[in-house]
Amino acid sequence: MDTSSPATRAPASRVGVGPLAVLATAQFLVVLSTSIVNVALPAIRSGLGMSPAALSWVVNAYLLAFGALLLPGGRAADLFGRRRVLLTGLTVFALATLAAGLAPSAATLIAARAAQGVGAALLAPAALSLLLVMYQGSARGTALGVWGAVSGAGGAAGVLLSGVLTQVSGWPAVFIATLPVALAVLAAVPRLVPPDAAPSTRARIDLPGTATVTAALVALTYGLATGGRSGGTSPAIVGALTAGVVLLGAFWWIERRSPDPLIPPRILRAVGRANLVMILLGAVWVGLFYYLPLYQQQVLGYSPLLAGLTQLPMAAAITLASALAPRPARRYGRRATLVTGLVLLTAGLAWLALAGADAGFVTGILGPSALIGAGLGTAFVELTAASTDGVTGRDAGLAGGLVNTTRQIGGALGLAILTAVATTRTDQVAAHASTPHALAAGHRAAFLGAALIAALAALLSQTTLHNASAQR
Repeated sequence: MDTSSPATRAPASRVGVGPLAVLATAQFLVVLSTSIVNVALPAIRSGLGMSPAALSWVVNAYLLAFGALLLPGGRAADLFGRRRVLLTGLTVFALATLAAGLAPSAATLIAARAAQGVGAALLAPAALSLLLVMYQGSARGTALGVWGAVSGAGGAAGVLLSGVLTQVSGWPAVFIATLPVALAVLAAVPRLVPPDAAPSTRARIDLPGTATVTAALVALTYGLATGGRSGGTSPAIVGALTAGVVLLGAFWWIERRSPDPLIPPRILRAVGRANLVMILLGAVWVGLFYYLPLYQQQVLGYSPLLAGLTQLPMAAAITLASALAPRPARRYGRRATLVTGLVLLTAGLAWLALAGADAGFVTGILGPSALIGAGLGTAFVELTAASTDGVTGRDAGLAGGLVNTTRQIGGALGLAILTAVATTRTDQVAAHASTPHALAAGHRAAFLGAALIAALAALLSQTTLHNASAQR
């Protein structure tokens, strides 16, 4: 049963832009929180006296909670009310953000980051599902364009703000500065987003399936994120990945026998292929925003502030491409537009892989950033649309959780692969070259690996997705 109210299902022409602005800002906060700590990590380490292993958990704690709880969070939005779950997620997120900014110790900061991930796992699928049921027809394409713009810009903005705030005000500012935005969204939701209808009395959550898939995603996210950042294959990492795969098999077995499965077969039939491509796009997304600022600081010698400012062209390209993407999709079809975006993304990453230890800004950073931004913005919008096509209102929250989960798992998987590639190449070159040239070679290998993943996504999109036109 669809839990959305008549107001929620109102024609897009009567919805207006206010709800979209609120929902898009909520999504911006989620993406921003994934990348905003990257440039600030050295300052956090020195400020709290953290070891390298502990420092990695400032990132991993957020990714672990976020990636593992997205599917339950999306299903909860369908069963218990989208606006209710959105408000709950925003409240948890805001409180955790305050705790992170005021953290006096490493343990407190890591716990706060995990709580941020819990809040994000509730609010992200709830916000996307509200957008899907509130905006229909051509208005949905426009709304998804805005969604893609803020999602893409959030990754670049996180690097930008992290550099600026860390250099000007210190690392706590990367958290405190986002708190007013979270509070503003929390205050605006009750006024601008229509309330949900009363949940169905028959609504039930698949507890065995939820527990199994959550444990599987915890294990996989831990193994991939930890292995990706350390470049290691310790018994703990291998054990976590093995446990994750086994638990996913158990989840599949449980779902086949459950009368109310967490992921009904109709969802996978509708959007399974698109979510497979989203795994690949997530791998490129996370890998790019992890390695680009490292390349700029470790190889080119940029300060945190300069590394952040140089993300502006890419952020602008992502925003513009995301806003324009629905137009060619309506004319030429979603698959053709998606493949074009992925080809642009591949070309931009391949260009970036040519940059060396003495690359200039215009040819080494600005040119590739424009292509990458255009491709990333276009691909994300059309792939998000393809990942939610054919999903009814009763499953909108789950669809939102699924597309976010596949992007998150893809990001962890991609980072693990690209880190292994970069580390191996750096070690090879370090034997007969200086440190900057060795690091440059490693980063170039990572960018080339990301280009190959983007090319695979383009090929998979061309061969498996339908070229349906976006709704007019």
